[in-house]
Amino acid sequence: MPDLLYPDLDTYRREVFAPEDDLLRGIMPAAVAQGLPKISVSPESGKTLYLLAKMIHARKILEFGALAGYSGIWLARALPPDGRFITLEINPKHAEVTRANYKAAGLADRTEVRVGPAVDHLQAVEQEAPFDLVFIDADKESYPTYLDFALGHTRPGGLIIADNANGHGHVHEALKEGDGPRGIQVYNERVARHPGLVSNILPVGGWLAVSLVL
Repeated sequence: MPDLLYPDLDTYRREVFAPEDDLLRGIMPAAVAQGLPKISVSPESGKTLYLLAKMIHARKILEFGALAGYSGIWLARALPPDGRFITLEINPKHAEVTRANYKAAGLADRTEVRVGPAVDHLQAVEQEAPFDLVFIDADKESYPTYLDFALGHTRPGGLIIADNANGHGHVHEALKEGDGPRGIQVYNERVARHPGLVSNILPVGGWLAVSLVL
């Protein structure tokens, strides 16, 4: 048996290409201790979001769904000092935790958390458009609604990205109306066929559906 530098390929990929600093490493354990669900993008997904934002020189980013701010920190770190990052978060407790984490990351000057159902904020948010990047990681059944907004408010050359594009491992199954991943199925089919987008899946974490706006 060869000597192992890492226990498996996934650990190798994460440790070499997407290492977390102390702040990122502590976000979800601290959030879970405060009663938040143990769900978040993976470090690999976070690094991918950071890379994509950097590649398009993003200056203004909109996020649907904050949880504890983990993905938001990766994305906001990709912005220039005068960049702008807006998170829409329905849960006041999650928003409170997210704001504290943004502040701890030194990103309070370029981040904003708006609390309440995302649809209630869209009229105001459109005044901030166009966005360079829109990241969707909120309630899955509303993904098509968030896509409608992103299509009208993301600049050409910008990106629309959705997390959990694998439907928690069930997106390939035939589902009835109301079943969990159906909104994601609709989302994936729409971005894959939309004439104004070039889309593909990046199979990191729960899969990122990445769409370039033409």
